Amino acid sequence: MKKRDVTLPELALIAGTRAMLGAGIGLLLADKIPEEQRKAIGWTLTIIGAATTIPLAVNVLTKKE
Repeated sequence: MKKRDVTLPELALIAGTRAMLGAGIGLLLADKIPEEQRKAIGWTLTIIGAATTIPLAVNVLTKKE
């Protein structure tokens, strides 16, 4: 198994982007707020969360020890 060193700021960014992604998906599946607002907020959080998670994951996975 390969070992990766992740700094605290990198870990915080990864956790934050994953939280946005999860919140966006949760809003898309929920029905507690009006549909138009829910979809707009949900898709925005999902897209931002996914778009920011991918480069961070690539950075961590390609980092040399």
